Amino acid sequence: MATMHIGFDDTDSPRMGCTTYVASLIVDKLKRLGVSFIDYPNLVRLNPNVPWKTRGNGALCLRFTCEEAQADEIRETAINIVEQNSDLEYRGTEPGIVFLNDRTIPDELKTFADQTIQGIVKMKTALKLIHKFRAEAVGFKTGRGIIGALAAVGEDLTGDHTYELIAYRTSSNRGKPRLVDAASVSKMDQKTKPLTFNNVDSKTKRILMTPHGPDPVLYGIRGESADIVKRAHKMIRSLEPIERWTIFRTNHGTDAHLSKVASISDVCPFNPVVVKGTVSQEPWIVPRRHVVFTISDETGQIDCAAYEPTEELPRVAKQLIIGDVVEAHGGVRPASTKQPITVNLEKIRVLKLASKVVFKNPSCPHCGKRMESMGADKGLRCSKCGFRSSTMKKLTVEEKRNLKKRLYVTAPRSQRHLTKPLSRYGLEKSGKPKAMVSNWFWVNTKT
Repeated sequence: MATMHIGFDDTDSPRMGCTTYVASLIVDKLKRLGVSFIDYPNLVRLNPNVPWKTRGNGALCLRFTCEEAQADEIRETAINIVEQNSDLEYRGTEPGIVFLNDRTIPDELKTFADQTIQGIVKMKTALKLIHKFRAEAVGFKTGRGIIGALAAVGEDLTGDHTYELIAYRTSSNRGKPRLVDAASVSKMDQKTKPLTFNNVDSKTKRILMTPHGPDPVLYGIRGESADIVKRAHKMIRSLEPIERWTIFRTNHGTDAHLSKVASISDVCPFNPVVVKGTVSQEPWIVPRRHVVFTISDETGQIDCAAYEPTEELPRVAKQLIIGDVVEAHGGVRPASTKQPITVNLEKIRVLKLASKVVFKNPSCPHCGKRMESMGADKGLRCSKCGFRSSTMKKLTVEEKRNLKKRLYVTAPRSQRHLTKPLSRYGLEKSGKPKAMVSNWFWVNTKT
């Protein structure tokens, strides 16, 4: 028996397709060929800040054992399905496939995967590794998807991970409004959280598990185990037929993209970072109610932007003052002619709060009413009893801060795939699943 890993990426476009759907199609074919899956399909979200990313920037890997004599047929099957279901006419779609036959994933490929999730890598690096470990690669057009495909092979998700059950629409319904009973989603959310997450926005009541584009996804349920997402799926009432569904193991909701840097000078454009600094410039508001502030350390300074849709982060950013110490979590936008290099915030961790001092007029010593200024250097007077003083001074008062020393996260409806929601803290896990649930994949034979 041979152990095979098939990674693929970059099949979709803004107008159609989904790489997870391609994975589901290949799973169906491979099951018919009799392979034995050793893991759920791995859905690996890559660096969300690269300029050429696809919609969700997700790469896939299928891991299974098969008869060695089946290898050629399996490779041909995967290539044909990727080619037939990729939007090759779209300029930015550049699919790639990688085949690796190995029982264990080499450490160099794991490192490559980390670099692809947290930074930017070059095609030549991927090709060198493919050659070194005797893997095979197939690329369409420029084949840029080979990078993500190899990263998906290298990321075996032995660190923190979650699960997602994705249900897909029939071809006749794609592009139309999605028909899912909202009440059933709310009921499922109440019964399964925090073991499922980001189903519904608690404030707006907007359903988050259904996308809005022309892709084939009807909904995706994210959770802490394959069992819980499968049970949650059974609670959902779909008002349109489901073509198929598949359970994926993924790095969704793990903060896998964020990498802590030692200093501000180490921040690089397009990289998702965690960087510590002291607020050195008061927050200011830019058009559309975004809030920007500056942090500094001994190596330099950098702007941090909290965008209005993230809801909580602008509110927190407005309350920061010079001297506060924070950690900024987010993707780095490169400098432009109009703006300096900036961290687009996903989270803010307040580490230390500076004292906020305000100056107030003293109370009248005769009647107790708050005194008023008579003008610059002219002293104070009481408007009630008429008492005047040229010697009394304003009082220094430390004002209570509403902020707490804790982590603040963007609103669920604004969270990226990789952003770890507050509900997941304390639920982190590691290692591979000891056993897979039965029936983790289903196809509607009636559609």
